[in-house]
Amino acid sequence: MHHLFSQVLGQRDLSRAGDLFSLEDAAIEDCLSQALDQIKSISCSPDYLTNDNDQAVVEICITRITTAIRETSSIEKHSTALVGLWESCLEHNLTPQGDSAEDTPHTKIASDITSCILQNYTCPSVMVLAVPVAVRFLHRGNRELSRNMSSYLSLAAIVGVDLLAEHTEAITLSVLAGNYMLLRVLPSVYPRQPDVIHRHLGKLTAVMSQLESTEQQHLIRLLQLVAEQHPLIFSPQVPALVSYLGNQSLIEAILGTLVNVSQASPSSLVSFLPKLRTVGQQWPALLGHVAKIHGAVGIISEAHAHSSLVYLVSLLGNMEHTFHHTLLLEIRALTDRYPSVLGGYGKDLYRLSNSFTAIAGLLGRRLEESATASRSENGRCLPSPSASLRGEEGGVGGGGSEAKAGGEEPAQEDSPPPQRRYSLNQARREEQRDMRFNRSKSLALHAVRLRSINSDDVEGADLSPDNITCTLTCQHSEDREVTPPGKKLADNAPTSTAAPAPDSGVKEAADRLFIHLRDNLEKIQEFCKDMVQQIPIPKQCVIEESNRGCVAKLSFSCPLKGHYCLYAKSSFNLSSRRPHLWIHIMLLHLQSKSNAPLCSGDECVQRLASLWAKTQLKGAHSFHMAMTQHATPHRKDLDSLQTQLDEVRFFDLFGYSEEEGGWLCFMCNNPEKATGVNQEGQPLIEGKLKEKQVRWRFIKRWKTRYFTLAGNQLLFRRGKSKDELEEIPIEMNKVQSVKVVAKKRRDRGLPRAFEIFTDNKSYVLKAQDEKHAEEWLQCLNVAVAQARERENREATTYL
Repeated sequence: MHHLFSQVLGQRDLSRAGDLFSLEDAAIEDCLSQALDQIKSISCSPDYLTNDNDQAVVEICITRITTAIRETSSIEKHSTALVGLWESCLEHNLTPQGDSAEDTPHTKIASDITSCILQNYTCPSVMVLAVPVAVRFLHRGNRELSRNMSSYLSLAAIVGVDLLAEHTEAITLSVLAGNYMLLRVLPSVYPRQPDVIHRHLGKLTAVMSQLESTEQQHLIRLLQLVAEQHPLIFSPQVPALVSYLGNQSLIEAILGTLVNVSQASPSSLVSFLPKLRTVGQQWPALLGHVAKIHGAVGIISEAHAHSSLVYLVSLLGNMEHTFHHTLLLEIRALTDRYPSVLGGYGKDLYRLSNSFTAIAGLLGRRLEESATASRSENGRCLPSPSASLRGEEGGVGGGGSEAKAGGEEPAQEDSPPPQRRYSLNQARREEQRDMRFNRSKSLALHAVRLRSINSDDVEGADLSPDNITCTLTCQHSEDREVTPPGKKLADNAPTSTAAPAPDSGVKEAADRLFIHLRDNLEKIQEFCKDMVQQIPIPKQCVIEESNRGCVAKLSFSCPLKGHYCLYAKSSFNLSSRRPHLWIHIMLLHLQSKSNAPLCSGDECVQRLASLWAKTQLKGAHSFHMAMTQHATPHRKDLDSLQTQLDEVRFFDLFGYSEEEGGWLCFMCNNPEKATGVNQEGQPLIEGKLKEKQVRWRFIKRWKTRYFTLAGNQLLFRRGKSKDELEEIPIEMNKVQSVKVVAKKRRDRGLPRAFEIFTDNKSYVLKAQDEKHAEEWLQCLNVAVAQARERENREATTYL
């Protein structure tokens, strides 16, 4: 062993420990395993837990050793000794101690070694030794250590899944105990250990509602694999999975999973068909999945086939052509399986017309005739297809209850008034006219009729292609509640100044945005009611070019502007690389403030369109096309904005006020706090924090001090008492930023340490727990904002 290592470890000489970093890596590389064995002996000694000197020596030596191993790429040579020291930590208490949840000495050793070992996840010989030990750390009661292990094990699963598969049971139990980061490992190990996952499948499915968005995606991937490979085993989980269909980011994956289950166990989906129809109505792009499930359920019996056909035929006459192939395949499969449902004429119907609306009409007629014949033969009543369609709620993909054999046919006077969709009676009246057009013209006419023709006056309308625009114009002028030129959409909202030109009726007829907003007005208002409480609407948005693309420069201010407002003369500024998403949110917010749908001619819409144009790449969607793709943004997109706002500490400085209906700054939201701090000299926050003492950042040595944040200063004392002599205070107007310390923020929980940067120095502080760390971070950011606002006010007064 190198003589300096011998002195430092043999004599526990802390004064010479720092000199180890002056040695060349190559000079000590041969003795690293020997040094690790000696460190293991020291750390296992009875008095190690109470000997601060020995702990400091061990920390410094481990840091020097792991650095040398990385620099000399000698991990394989020293892996046995390194893993041996790592494993020895499992023989000691690793649970955080005391009210401040302080790490135990052996937890610190394990943490320092973890990254050195597991960063080499591509090295098989190291992983053979390390993975069994790493899995044992998952269940030792230390959340932070378990989280770090999980992160590295997730990487190890990419290249060494066979090693992890041996520990599937332990990994699954760790997930169920709340270590959701390991969910990303389960899809990798499942093909090798399916039985283990099957035993815990119900519990795994049940945790979906407790997960964050990325974690849900890993779990749904696992459930998809189970449904693909063992659909019968998965079928008991159908009720739980259906209950998650309200989660927008999961709907498509869940429906795909249910399609797989329906092929093997269609009976498990029967009771959920009404719910699936509602989903189809809300998300038309996913109707293909809903149709496949109905087709699978229809195979069960002739009664189920009849019920499914009624629904599928109603879709065939109403949906875009992209779904027609899927619908026809499902319809054809059911009519081939149960020919009597259509009276034996099924195959002939598909050759009669290339108009899907006409086919829908013919199929509907045969279903009705078949049902009538069945009622006559059996002496019992079956609901007619047209009655069932009238019972479907909400139009396309309606969520009404499915037709049931044995039910009574509703009386004529109970049928609802005509809606903007096809009934089979209407389809029959138009059948001959539709047969004159080819497929593309038929679809175009169908889109026009859907928006503009009342079922009572179809026969009198001139539906030639030359008159399509005119028909839409008439219907549009009747439907829209026109906002008078210059009338405010809402308080503080931009005004609409586009007065109609002589031919504006024709132009508005083609206003795709207007039609989209009109059709989704209620949904947008409901969405914005919740959204504005989670995402603030910027006061100003400027698009700027950067090396990495366009950036949205957003400004937020406090609308109340009270006496002690943090942003009366300034704004909170944010740069975002999601300009398209912010523009979409601003449009929806404007629409939610108005009872009438906006149109492309409104001044506020034109301003947003001009912002969009500055960000638009060649070949990308135009503003009007992009804004009409979805009624509202996906949940995961909103989550990404919330994450960015959280990272820049926006929520420290602003909070949503239900009373004011907007986002107010901290002081305006807490007037009693503002008065106490600014008039009565009360501190914003005070208490004990630990300050990092040693100049080496890798050594975790802290000193407890008493801190007081009052006015423009952060005061701190040399000791733990507020009465001891104070040091030079930190001036808040000189603070450049306050940030979470470099440790990466995980999915759950925040680091307790944070760093204050001034123009010439930085301070690393640590609170007793995550909750207190958040409180200090918020108060420090408020104090910095207050100091800057005070300077802005003084400058304004001077000018």
